Amino acid sequence: MTLTTDDFDFHLPEELIAQTPLLNRSASKMMVLSKETKTIEDKHFEDILNELKEGDALVMNDTRVLPARLHGNKEDTNAHIEVLLLKNTDGDRWETLMKPAKKAKVGTVISFGDGRLKAEVTDILDHGGRIVEFTYEGIFLETLESLGEMPLPPYIKEKLDNQERYQTVYAKENGSAAAPTAGLHFTTEILDKLQSKGVKLVFLTLHVGLGTFRPVSVDNIEEHVMHKEFYQLSEESANVLNETKEKGGRVVAVGTTSIRTLETIGKENNGQLKAASGWTDIFIAPGYDFKVVDAFLTNFHLPKSTLIMLVSAFLGRDFVLEAYNHAVEEKYRFFSFGDAMFVKK
Repeated sequence: MTLTTDDFDFHLPEELIAQTPLLNRSASKMMVLSKETKTIEDKHFEDILNELKEGDALVMNDTRVLPARLHGNKEDTNAHIEVLLLKNTDGDRWETLMKPAKKAKVGTVISFGDGRLKAEVTDILDHGGRIVEFTYEGIFLETLESLGEMPLPPYIKEKLDNQERYQTVYAKENGSAAAPTAGLHFTTEILDKLQSKGVKLVFLTLHVGLGTFRPVSVDNIEEHVMHKEFYQLSEESANVLNETKEKGGRVVAVGTTSIRTLETIGKENNGQLKAASGWTDIFIAPGYDFKVVDAFLTNFHLPKSTLIMLVSAFLGRDFVLEAYNHAVEEKYRFFSFGDAMFVKK
């Protein structure tokens, strides 16, 4: 049976979309779903300490979100332009999205922060994006940190008071346009407790693109083309994960970004992992055979999104929709700043 995008729709009351992070990162609720028993349990995130066992490996994406939204003015007319950085293409050249785009012709120079940072439009892309070249004094990332805002997803309307709350506590590698939000629940205390219990903490990098929030625009999901995202797995991490598998431990991924990285590498090598980096556009939907991941932590995702399709590939669509309807009834908080879901075999 061919599945359509509408097969992954569900009713979500707008008031359940979390607009701000909780005061304490780990205070969220956590739904625990078992593939084998088809059970739904309502727990709290700190119960992750009981769900993970000695010998398991917890795999986290250490990407760091760039404060990639800039507000500037055209040098010639002083007109306001909003610039969203998508990816660094070469040196000081970046692919961006602009609003209003029609005012940003080739040759346009935009000034930010009284001229501390300037961008010249050098090219216009087919999808309407702009390539810009930045000029500045000093270090680009430091300038960006002082001038930019976090590019929060479009469903979050509230202003974020503390920008660090849209970063995981282990964020390190600059490059994402959005946070790997399943990791936002962890505190250093919980990670320390897991390590003391004998859970191995393993890191990889996948820089999250804004395509994550793009709805699937085709009816037949098999026709959907994923956006490409950069990933990296070190030899050390690959060795720890292979050893975990050999000894009967579970590979537990934090978030769909970690899943996509592990499965991209694992499907090339029949489940074995090796040091690798590159661009992945893997699309995981029902019918996919997981090669590496045994369990995972995730948040609650948008209707009709590739992310709910990925969870359905592991658990089955009907069970996932049952769980989501239960989450709505129990008033779980949804999306980036929302509650967690722990999925196991």
